Amino acid sequence: MTRRPLVAVLDYGSGNVHSAVKALDAAGADARLTSDRALVMDADGLLVPGVGAFEAVMTALRESRGDELIDRRLAGGRPVLGICVGMQVMFERGVERGTDTAGLGEWPGTVDRLEAPVLPHMGWNTVSAGEGSRLFHGLEDERFYFVHSYGAREWGLDVQPPFPAPVLTWATHGAPFLAAVENGPLAATQFHPEKSGAAGIRLLSNWIDGLAAATL
Repeated sequence: MTRRPLVAVLDYGSGNVHSAVKALDAAGADARLTSDRALVMDADGLLVPGVGAFEAVMTALRESRGDELIDRRLAGGRPVLGICVGMQVMFERGVERGTDTAGLGEWPGTVDRLEAPVLPHMGWNTVSAGEGSRLFHGLEDERFYFVHSYGAREWGLDVQPPFPAPVLTWATHGAPFLAAVENGPLAATQFHPEKSGAAGIRLLSNWIDGLAAATL
C-alpha cells in the first residue's frame, strides 16, 4: 500500500485552518495540524496558512518561531506551500493601513493594497497560469476563490541559469496581481484552494503528487 505523503499544517495561531486540513486529506495527504517542531521539519510537505493582517501573521510566526522552521525547511530544499497571507509573508515586506512590516524575505518585493475600485477582492476569479506550472496542470480554465485587499503586484526576483525560472501565475482585480508562485521548494497561492471546490482539491493534489515523487 502506498504511503500518503505527510503534510504538516503549521499551527501558529492563525484561524480557519481545519478546512485546509480537510482539503489536504481529500487531496491525498496525511494532513496534521501541528506546532511540533520535529514533525514540521520531518514532514514531506509544510503548509503555511494565513488569515487576517500581514503584521499579525508575522508577529504570530515569530512568537512561535515558525519563521525559523520555514527558513530551515527551505534551506534544505524541503517543500513549503503558503496560502493567502501565508503567501504574502514570503515577501520582504507588507504595507497595510500605514503599517510597514518586515516579512520572511524569501522573495523580494512588497505586498500592498490592490489597485481596484472595490475591495476586498472577494469571490471567484480566473487566473493566467504560468507556462510549465505543476500546480495548475489540468486546471488552466478553472476559477478559484479569493478574499483579500492586499497582494504582490510586482515580481522582482531575477533567477539566473542553471536555476529554473519561477513559474508566476497572475490574476486581475482592477489591476494584475500575483495569484500564485512556484519557486523551487517554495510555492504559494493568494487564493484559498480549500475554499475553491473541486479545482482547489485538484491543485492541492498536484502539489501533493510532487511530494510523493520527491520521496520515492
